[in-house]
Amino acid sequence: MKKYTLKKSLFKDAPEPEQPRHFRIDYRNQLNPAQYQAVSSVNGPHLIIAGAGTGKTRTITYRVAYLVELGVKPESILLLTFTRRAAQEMLRRASILLDARCEKVAGGTFHSFANLVLRQYAPLLDFDSSFSILDQGDAEDVVNLLRTQHKFDTKERRFPRKQTLYTIFSRAVNTLTPVKDILKEDYPHYEDFLEDILKLQSSFEQYKATHNMMDYDDLLIYLRKLLRDNDKVRRTLSDRYKYLMVDEYQDTNRIQAEIVTLLASSHGNIMVVGDDAQSIYSFRGATIRNILDFPEAFPGCTLIKLEENYRSTQPILNLTNEILRRARD
Repeated sequence: MKKYTLKKSLFKDAPEPEQPRHFRIDYRNQLNPAQYQAVSSVNGPHLIIAGAGTGKTRTITYRVAYLVELGVKPESILLLTFTRRAAQEMLRRASILLDARCEKVAGGTFHSFANLVLRQYAPLLDFDSSFSILDQGDAEDVVNLLRTQHKFDTKERRFPRKQTLYTIFSRAVNTLTPVKDILKEDYPHYEDFLEDILKLQSSFEQYKATHNMMDYDDLLIYLRKLLRDNDKVRRTLSDRYKYLMVDEYQDTNRIQAEIVTLLASSHGNIMVVGDDAQSIYSFRGATIRNILDFPEAFPGCTLIKLEENYRSTQPILNLTNEILRRARD
């Protein structure tokens, strides 16, 4: 097989998995050794480093089936993915692979999971359970309304437009960075408006709370707050979802990483899958540090590397490996 060789110095290799019990699916012979190791590793924290074309989706799909066939209740498995379509496809494949029990696995995006949980516990956060969700366009319109009410649109010098303002607010939330620093780094031409932008941000947060609204960023912020500040809720959810899996972990932000850590607090049964050699969503707050620092967040975690490539030709892999060799981190 062609190899997608990763930097060996980042993590320690995982031990060989134990022999499986009798299953309907012949997991060992349908997967390569590293994939089988990931699929059959059940308890405790696991970090799966999966380069492009190494069968990541296949591995997650088989692991869902493996857990269910092992006797884990499907409802106690939570699969968090980057898109809803990805979760649906993985669970569909698992159902075809094993049986309809896999359809009962809880799967979706961080935002859809947050929405589900917050509907149940909204009163603890001073929201009604029927709160409305603002998409990006709706949120920008609210910002524009407040911008007009504050008469910031009448200044002689052009005040930031609604799209820019909402991008600033969202980036500040997702990267846990003060607006002041966001302006200095990305919008220095608007630094003179800092006081007014902060005033508008405060009005925006107040408007949403008053009108029982959340935007997509709020779903993550309030879920983290709920899990962090309410021990009973955190234990209830952690006990409910005894096995966590997170796909595309390199594309998560710091808030999502905190949510995952809190959800795994009572058992530590978490498997994250990602590629430590890519990160393309930093503009939305994603940080590669989440995957690089996972062993520190979960001491004693097992590392498994998927290195056999089924997609690229060797010249492409040679070029990629040379780039990786020169990477500092």
